[in-house]
Amino acid sequence: MDKKHYNVLGVMSGTSLDGIDVAYCTFEKHETWNFEIIAAETFSYPASWLSKLKDLVKLSPEELLYLDEDYTVFLSEVINAFISKNNISGLDAVCSHGHTALHQPENKLTYQIGNLPKLATLLNEKVVCDFRVEDVALGGQGAPLVPIGDQFLFPQYDFCLNLGGFANISMQNNGKRIAYDICPVNIVLNHYVSALGLEYDDGGQIAASGVIHQPLLEVLNALDFYKSPYPKSLGLEWVKTEILPLIDTYQLSIQDILSTVVEHVALQISNEINKKRDASVLTTGGGAFNTFLMETLAHNSHNQIVIPDTAFVENKEALIFAFLGVLKLRGENNCLSSVTGAVKDHSSGKIYYP
Repeated sequence: MDKKHYNVLGVMSGTSLDGIDVAYCTFEKHETWNFEIIAAETFSYPASWLSKLKDLVKLSPEELLYLDEDYTVFLSEVINAFISKNNISGLDAVCSHGHTALHQPENKLTYQIGNLPKLATLLNEKVVCDFRVEDVALGGQGAPLVPIGDQFLFPQYDFCLNLGGFANISMQNNGKRIAYDICPVNIVLNHYVSALGLEYDDGGQIAASGVIHQPLLEVLNALDFYKSPYPKSLGLEWVKTEILPLIDTYQLSIQDILSTVVEHVALQISNEINKKRDASVLTTGGGAFNTFLMETLAHNSHNQIVIPDTAFVENKEALIFAFLGVLKLRGENNCLSSVTGAVKDHSSGKIYYP
């Protein structure tokens, strides 16, 4: 009999390092997919892990493998704490993205730590994880992976925009789902605000106090990535080699850097969503809480920017990775070639048993 109901955990750690999102979700398959987020929590990284994760690109392959072992144990402790706190039982699976350590699809490389088989043993649960590797092997970008969830769970919106470490967007185009990364967001903003001893710019207040530096803005907007056609994706390495050194050459105040980057982000996003008039734009991710960014985006766009409730904003990616896991359990495609550029649609990810 075709299973219709699933109880799963979705687990996500993004490049902005704002924590590990864990969401307990239910899915039901009828004519369409219905879902509910029963419980969710974001677990902040302790300082020791923040330091390690910020320097992942500096590690040798051997060091990365060693760290992967430690991170998998740490991740299991976070997930077990969530399961215990919420008295969760009868899970069909824990569906985990892991944390991206390396993403170079042009070199057929992508590596997410926390996806080792022992995670299933440590949790004593079936685990679905490592969603990107197969797509990259099939010639895809391995990202974004969220769009198939957008297609099945949020078909009422013209655009689904996520503002995390990077801004990415998905939409229907000639009967197919397409999606791509637009530009860096929190990965850059948080980097500079950390110099003030802060994790993030609350509401964008610091950025709002700065002045846009026009020469830097023009150079950022002229980066080659923005001229490239989709499918395309961004990674930490690109930010460290292309964005941060460029910004640092101008020796600006933190306030002016943040203000200029916010304007840059809003312009790049509006370039994409303004291709359709009077559209609805479902906006999620940590950047949706940046009031100044949202105001700047609204100023540059003629479309309706829809920001759902806080729990939804914070947990949409965890929800969708839970859904990707469900599709994998069903043997159904959860990765779209129209999005990633892979040679075919496929059911991506690995299933591990305790």
